[in-house]
Amino acid sequence: MADTQPTPMPARVLLLGSGELGRELTISLKRLGAHVTAADSYPHAPAMQVADDSRVLDMTSAADLRALVDSLDVDLVVPEVEAIATDVLAEVEAAGGPRIVPNAFSVVTTMDRQRIRALAASLPGVETSRFRFAASAQEIRDALEVTGVPAFVKPTMSSSGHGQTRISSPEEAEEAWRAAEEGARAGTGRVIVEEAVDFDSEITLLTVRWWDATTGEVRTSFCAPVGHRQEDGDYVESWQPAQVSDLALSRAQEAALAVTGALAGHGASPALGLFGVEFFVRGDHVWFSELSPRPHDTGMVTMVTQHQSEFDLHARAVLGLPVDTSLGGPGASAVVRAPSALRTATYEGAAAALSLGDELRIFGKEATRAGRRLGVALARGADVDAARRSATAMAQAVRVVEGDHR
Repeated sequence: MADTQPTPMPARVLLLGSGELGRELTISLKRLGAHVTAADSYPHAPAMQVADDSRVLDMTSAADLRALVDSLDVDLVVPEVEAIATDVLAEVEAAGGPRIVPNAFSVVTTMDRQRIRALAASLPGVETSRFRFAASAQEIRDALEVTGVPAFVKPTMSSSGHGQTRISSPEEAEEAWRAAEEGARAGTGRVIVEEAVDFDSEITLLTVRWWDATTGEVRTSFCAPVGHRQEDGDYVESWQPAQVSDLALSRAQEAALAVTGALAGHGASPALGLFGVEFFVRGDHVWFSELSPRPHDTGMVTMVTQHQSEFDLHARAVLGLPVDTSLGGPGASAVVRAPSALRTATYEGAAAALSLGDELRIFGKEATRAGRRLGVALARGADVDAARRSATAMAQAVRVVEGDHR
């Protein structure tokens, strides 16, 4: 396949979404000589601060997104967020335009929980929790007859726990429906009602599809599993490697291979790139949960654990270059969050934090709301437990306060 060959360098990249993941991906792409245009719905977003060029637009507007793509001469369009008019990307790919990363089918399918869950559940060897889709509070109540309670109600298009509710009775359906409508990244009029699985741990299996020029084939490689802990559906710490049984890891790898392979089987390109595939684990048992066709927030830990971080891996893979998913050593990440909405965020305690661990990344976001993720502390350790203690202490040492208005 011609489109598996390395992209001519320097590559020209349009990044759709410019948050902290896009920022680190931009840095990795820039190290390989790429010219990056970073787009988002607001100015001065994190990736825009390090990109060659930037654009501000409503990426959920088909007309605005089409106009942006048509105005640029790029090789690759790389989505980084869910809130995108994905149908435009499918049209661009069908018309032979710039390559959509990983491919348009992957982006359209994974941006919508209904599509990706239905696809995963249809594949042999991939187990999911019980689920139903609902278009009203009454349909949520009906779905509970299948999923049982407690259950989770989530918008079909959202991320980081936005709009997610855990309910324990049918009487909570109305409130869950309202929360999903308000928290959705894009309105679809539907939610997923999902069985609350009794699991031991959650893992992200970073799965990389890359072009092996030696064999002339697309290969799939896996990073060591990443464990993570969430609060209100949003990740607050992660660590690598996560401790799971050999059988559970093998089953997760088989499921990730099946789902990413199915995504690659539809579309004009072979779906090169990194996928963040999430699983619930209990003993040797694994359930597929979600999938992101791009670097994953929990995977930020790879910036201190792996020889090539998830951002380096994604950059290399989408450019058709070889990758190395090997683990360097145990490590952990812990999130620095805004204590409240601040007009100008100032960071104190960075020196104290860095005396306790290895890396501190400040994203350059405005502290527009309490709890917003503003940075991440990264620590190595003799083992995962030691690394987690260090990363947590680092994050706690950083104080985000109101600063001077300049």
